[in-house]
This record gives sequence, structure tokens and C-alpha cells, in this order.
Amino acid sequence: MRSTEGDGLAQRYGSDVIVDLLQGFGLEYAALNPGASYRGLHDSLVNYGGNHPEIVTCTHEEVAVAIAHGYAKVTGRPMAAIVHDVVGLLHCTMAIYYAHVDRVPVLVLGATGPVDRSKRRPYIDWIHTALVQGNAVRDFVKWDDQPASIADFGGSFARGFRIATQEPAGPVYICYDAGLQEDELEAPVSVAAEIAGARPTSVQADPSALEHAAHLIAHAERPVIVAEYAGRHPVAFSELRRLAEMLGAPVIDLQGRLNMATRHPLNFTGSEAVLADADLVLSVDVGDLSRALNRLDRSTHQTQSRVPTDCKLIDLGIMELRSSKWSEDLGKYQPVDLSIVAEPALALPALRELIAEDASATWPGRRARLEEENAKLRAEVQKKSREHWDDKPMWPARLASEVWDAIKDEDWVLTANDLEDWAWKLWDIDSPVRWPGRALGTATQIGISIGVALAHRGDGKLIVDLQPDGDLLFDPGALWTAAHLKLPMLLVMYNNRAYYNDWEHQLRVAEKRGTDKAKANIGMDLSDPAPDFAMLAKSFGWYSEGPIEDPKDVAEALKRAIDVIKKEGRPALIDTIVRKRELARFR
Repeated sequence: MRSTEGDGLAQRYGSDVIVDLLQGFGLEYAALNPGASYRGLHDSLVNYGGNHPEIVTCTHEEVAVAIAHGYAKVTGRPMAAIVHDVVGLLHCTMAIYYAHVDRVPVLVLGATGPVDRSKRRPYIDWIHTALVQGNAVRDFVKWDDQPASIADFGGSFARGFRIATQEPAGPVYICYDAGLQEDELEAPVSVAAEIAGARPTSVQADPSALEHAAHLIAHAERPVIVAEYAGRHPVAFSELRRLAEMLGAPVIDLQGRLNMATRHPLNFTGSEAVLADADLVLSVDVGDLSRALNRLDRSTHQTQSRVPTDCKLIDLGIMELRSSKWSEDLGKYQPVDLSIVAEPALALPALRELIAEDASATWPGRRARLEEENAKLRAEVQKKSREHWDDKPMWPARLASEVWDAIKDEDWVLTANDLEDWAWKLWDIDSPVRWPGRALGTATQIGISIGVALAHRGDGKLIVDLQPDGDLLFDPGALWTAAHLKLPMLLVMYNNRAYYNDWEHQLRVAEKRGTDKAKANIGMDLSDPAPDFAMLAKSFGWYSEGPIEDPKDVAEALKRAIDVIKKEGRPALIDTIVRKRELARFR
């Protein structure tokens, strides 16, 4: 808790108690777009708290929550996102939903006009009060609360923090009455007990279930490991690699986090052959196992299994503890032979030891054969990446290669988007520190990327954001926040001047229906007029260049941008124009 000795400050208002809680639970930052409903808390943060947690000023509440999302992906710890009553909460609901989908702890702190109607200002406090505000997000937060007294602030916050951070993690929403924030205290309110309270421990597996799984895995001839979120914990990342190496088992990384180094010879991500030949699949912290094990025809909506019908399925993770009664983000139900509820960071070491103890298990030559096959696959990828090398506009593989050549000798971090898997295929991503997980939906990446950069603030790393154009157009004001914080970001535009993912959908529909494919661009094209992202970034204080269509010009532009980041300590944007990836095949 914040000390009141030395500077003469002591608790005076209800909002001061909230600041003591934020500091006591170790929150470093509070992202916000200013709002009158929490003016009391804002004043307490600045004057009582000495701007600690540090206020991160944002131009939109959606950006504030997304920044907290990106910060949590890197650190595993929550930061606060403070949102205005009703309208601010409604602005940020989509970002809260994606924090739920991505399993990250975010503390969304809101406010309401005074519940005591006698204290409300005319009009504004009435339209900014709802019964109750948590209803707007209750279906996709782990918990929400609106404490009715200052005395309950401590217990409410402590419970919210515990629930948000207990795996599977997720966002919580706590709403503070504006009247309670501004009420003067009759006496100090101690929250020391709440701050000192023990945090929950992780979930360990049923020992007998682990023994059964170990026996099945040890005696499988062609086991495959499929992982999605295990890499959120450094121990699980290392243990999964050790298990794969011991077994000589290929790993399919579903990229919720980095689960296996991209150049590891047992990383078979993207290869369906190993699944088609598998006699056992070990699923580790997978959110939607049905999606991983089944292939969908996007035109007919028919599915086909990627694994043989007699393949044994073992699911190890904590997805059974995470659900929403509203959103069906868990995917289609996938029957398995053995389901083990456990935190992989605890269960994987125990499982590996049990497998090693099975003296009757033998796997001669399995790893060597797989590594030889992996080398062939990587050679094919390298060859394919050189196709259309000099085309203008450039292809994603060329851009991924140019960025890699520019940053590979730096201490870099990739934020989210991977240029249609080409960064994943071509870069040496050897640790979750290098990449905290795949990109999410449109209007999420720029905010999450700034959150990733904020988490690495001051550690000397170069933050690389391969930034889609449509995503940035949702929240261009986020560029101001990055410049204001002087974050060392290299933003390389993945600019195809279109909402091209949806363009492809329209092309598929036109192909199936026999309608005019030439009209598929209507409502999708962003080239008339083409946004000038370099000029936009410059207006917010960034160094910028572009647009660049000729791939031969990219390398020098990247070099200049990195020099500016290092010498001037400000972010840089390079606007590169990239080919619309599969337009030709629909013509």
C-alpha cells in the first residue's frame, strides 16, 4: 500500500481507497479516456497517488482496454483500464470480449452516476446511470461488481483481482459509484488485509489420470502434440519442448501463444500429414480442439477429420473451467478418450517423468526421421517464399523477408500479425518473449501492439507491429498514445488497401452462386481515396515513410526507421503496399 508518511497526504475521499488498492496490488498503469464519472478517481490518481499507477491517456476506451490486453499477454499481470459510465463501457465492449476470448486478465474499472438520485446532476448523470451497468458485459467477463459502500471497495477489488488472474484468466468489471468516489471519509479505510491476502494456487491433475495418459503416450507409435495456450507460461513452454524431444513427437502450434520455437525441427505447424498418420494426439491447453482436428470446406460447410478414426485423444488443460453462457467461442464439442483438467505448467513435468519411467516404451529413430522430414518442409517453404519476389505491389512473403533481414540482429518482439503466416515460417521466433500470440479480430491489433510495447517499455527491445490497414483505420488515434509514451515501435503497414478478408468471402460466394466476381470489391475497397498512413502517422509525431510499392525500396526505409527509433526514441511507421493475396485465383 502507498505510504502516507513523508508527503503529508492521507486518505480523504472514497477514490483514494481505490488508489491504495491499485498500488497495493502492484498495478503499474491505468489506461483511460477522460470521463466525468470517475473525476474523483482521476484526481486521486494524480494528486493522492502521485500518478501511480501511471495514467496512459487514450483517444478511445476500446484502445484503453486493448492496451491492457497487450500488456497482460506479455507480463501475465493485469493493468487497469478505466472507462466512463455507460457510454465508455459500451465503447469498449468489443475489446473486453476479445480479452475474454484470448484469456487475458484485465481489470476494467468503471463508474456510474450517483446511485443516490438526490446527488445526480440534471440530465447527464441520469443518462449515464444504468441498472446495472455490469449487464452490458456480464456475458463475457469472468465477474462483475458494483460495491455499494466505500467499506466494500477492498473486498470487491481483491475478489476481482483474484478472479481475473486465476487461470483460465479473463477480464473483470468493477463499477464505482461517482458519489462514493467523491464522498469524504469519516476515518481512513484500511485495505491492508485484502492486499496481503493469499492468491489462489494453480490446478494440478488427477495423479491416476496422469499415469493413464503417460502409459498411452509411452506406447503410442505415432503421437502428435497439439498446443495452443501453453506458451503463456515459460515453464509450460520449456516442458512442452522437453516432452516433444523425449518422445520424438511432432508439435502442431495453434498459436494462441508461442508453444514451440518456429525453427525447432519438431515444429510441424501447418502440416496435416503428421495428423493424418497419428495414432494418438495429446492436446495441451487447446481452446477449440474440434477446429484443430477437423478440416472445414468453406463453401460447402462440410467437415472432414484430420486424424484417423482409431486415433486416441488426450486433452490436458483448463478450458473446461472457462465458459460463457452467451458466446460459443469454445467451438464444437470434441469427444476425447481422456480429459485431464490441470494447469500445463504443473502437469507437463509430472507427465514427462511418468513417461520416462516406463521402461517398456521404445521409440527408435522416430525423432531422426521427423527431423529429416522437417528439413524438407522448410526447404519447400524457403523456395515458395521467393515466388513473385520482384512483383509490385509486393507479396507478403517478400515483405516478411525484408522485415526479418532488418530486425534479426536487434533485440526484437513481434506484437501479433504474422503476414499470413510468413513471419512465422521465415523468422526465428524462439521464445514467447519474442511473440505473445496470434492476431485477433479487426480493431484489436493496434491497441494490443501498444500494450505489448508498454510492457517492454525501457528494456531496450524493438517492438515490431506488422499492422493491417483496415485495423488501424478503426482506431488511428491510438498512434497518438504510442508517440506520447515514446514507445520504441516499428510499425510496418500490411496495406492491401482493402478489407480483403471480407473481399475473399464475397469472391467465394460469387464463385459458388455464379454472380459477378468483378463486383466483389464493392464495400471492401479502400483505394478511393487511398489513406495516406505515413502522413497520418507524421501528424501524430511519428517518423514515417511511404507508401512503398517497390519491394527494392523497403530495406533502406526500414533501416532509416530503426535508426530514428534508436536515436530519437520515437516510433516509426513504414507504409508498404502489399498484393491482395489471392485475387488472381478467383478471376
